Amino acid sequence: MARPALEVAQIFRRHGPDYRKNQRLRPEQHKAMRDIERCRTASLGGHADSCSQGCGYLAISYNSCRNRHCPKCQSLKQAKWLAQRLERLLPTHYFHLVVTLPHELNPLALYNPELVFNLLFETVSRALRQFARDYEHLQAQVGFTAVLHTWDQVLNLHPHLHLVVTGGGLSADGDRWIAARNSFLLPVRALSKIIRGKFLYGLKQAYQEGRLEGQVQCLEDPVQFRRFTRKLRRKKWVVYAKGSFEASRNAYHYLSRYTHRVAIANHRLVNLAEGKVSFRARDNSRPGHQRLMTITAPEFIRRFLLHVLPPRFVKIRHYGLMAPCNAKTKLEKARALISLQTPLTNDEPKGQELDTSKETKTWQEMLQALTGLDLTTCPQCGQGKLIRRRLIGSEASLAPTIWDSS
Repeated sequence: MARPALEVAQIFRRHGPDYRKNQRLRPEQHKAMRDIERCRTASLGGHADSCSQGCGYLAISYNSCRNRHCPKCQSLKQAKWLAQRLERLLPTHYFHLVVTLPHELNPLALYNPELVFNLLFETVSRALRQFARDYEHLQAQVGFTAVLHTWDQVLNLHPHLHLVVTGGGLSADGDRWIAARNSFLLPVRALSKIIRGKFLYGLKQAYQEGRLEGQVQCLEDPVQFRRFTRKLRRKKWVVYAKGSFEASRNAYHYLSRYTHRVAIANHRLVNLAEGKVSFRARDNSRPGHQRLMTITAPEFIRRFLLHVLPPRFVKIRHYGLMAPCNAKTKLEKARALISLQTPLTNDEPKGQELDTSKETKTWQEMLQALTGLDLTTCPQCGQGKLIRRRLIGSEASLAPTIWDSS
């Protein structure tokens, strides 16, 4: 993988000090900036890899910051997550849904991110489980995974959930697997109304209990809040069905692209000059095309930090059959019932897939399973094994910088 022409870390190092002086940041935003600036630099230490056969190969790499908002630290986390999910995969088709909060809620989300995002997870999960159970053409307990994203292509606040849902579920008595039609799970318009009702009910409770904060117009007095919620109740909330996955493994391979994605990847950055940042963004007016977006460096930093989540906030959650409490019970019962109804065929993808074997222990083995790169064998002679030596303190700071894509 070629090194990006520009990285978020470079923007933070050049313009971050002035931005910190002029803006009040939450502790987690300070930490995210500091970690990203230091990621894979000598300040975090590193290691030297040399060939056991003495061919002369030597490579210096620096440690990762492991912050979940860092563009350079997500590949291995993604691989580990995918391996775990594939162990719990059901041999059925899956559906991909997207649920988006109306933009009118953005000011409340800015001041109350944990409350608003938790409420989004809670209401969507309850609505989906209830509707799947009551919908006359399904009436089953489904399983699904939900992932929170808070950004759009130009880094503005745009909270939405990506969900992968089983194409069917267990009957109420738990003795049958009820399959949904391959092209249809639930009517999304009806689901949208249920989500809207449950969310606004939860928001009203939070307001009455005094748990909403911030300088937001709708919080000035009860009259303003009632007007605000009435407007939201009349609005159509976006629930989008993006289609189904016939090969079940494809569902979580696809979802894994979203699970550990950050607000912007380094490869989308184009230029930093004269205090302005240019980056590529999808052009929604021309499908398949991109446009160049240019904003000031402080505005770029502001937008990036909008998407730093509260400490310990869980942005990937599992429900229904996929909930951890059902992993050894209902999930296994569903697997057995599906296998009895439809024996496994050759439809599942073969070839280079992620090895989910529990024998995979080291990060080098995990990365090899994901990318095919063998980081244990000398790339120069192809014979020797790489011997790793830690670099600490002044030894690390004196070593030459060699970018490490792992």
